[in-house]
Amino acid sequence: MTKIGAFIPARYAATRFPAKLMQQLGDKTVIRHTYDNTMATGLFDEVYVVTDSEIIFNEIISHGGKAIMSKRPHESGSDRIAEAVLDLDIDIVVNVQGDEPFVKKEPLEKVIDCFKDSAVQVASLMQVLTHQPSIEDPNYVKVAVDKNWNALFFSRSVIPYPRSSETPITYYEHVGVYAFKKQALIVFTNWPMSPLEAAEKIECLRYLENGISIRMVVTNYMGVEIDTPEDLIKAAKLL
Repeated sequence: MTKIGAFIPARYAATRFPAKLMQQLGDKTVIRHTYDNTMATGLFDEVYVVTDSEIIFNEIISHGGKAIMSKRPHESGSDRIAEAVLDLDIDIVVNVQGDEPFVKKEPLEKVIDCFKDSAVQVASLMQVLTHQPSIEDPNYVKVAVDKNWNALFFSRSVIPYPRSSETPITYYEHVGVYAFKKQALIVFTNWPMSPLEAAEKIECLRYLENGISIRMVVTNYMGVEIDTPEDLIKAAKLL
């Protein structure tokens, strides 16, 4: 039987909004909302927060959750999770971002379903982007896909660029939820950071540069990603 685990990478010192995961959102911290909502989907054999912070570790453990302390510093969430899963009995690894407190079942189920195709090694989510300022905003990572819904490229730039105003274009925003076959994730972390990944600061480009396809699935919006204090205010209204 395939064992599926959800892993929530959780750094304390976020660049744009330090300690964002420990901010209060209603009656819980952001990270506890993410953990509890991931558990509530019922999709996973195991759910862990993987963190570099004793504060976050204790926040999860003290409320009955499961957490793993990273043994060394990591550049990316994928690297952090790869270290955690190395000795765990897991087949499919789902990376749920710690700053996505409104995790829902349907999008996660869609990304897991991709692995019914045995050729898929990595899968991720995207949503249609229609708001022009967001399309042009480098904080929104865009993705272009082929006819089989495999990613062609991820960029903070506008892709595709609308050189022809007569061609209708659907823009997709990459939603930072990934799923991997465990071995694909382990291999990923053994490759050096790739040039496009380093330039764009988008870690999944490392897969594309090494010839591994990423199957994309369209989802409806997951909620509010907490990147700034303003996002926390938006999330409180949504709550």
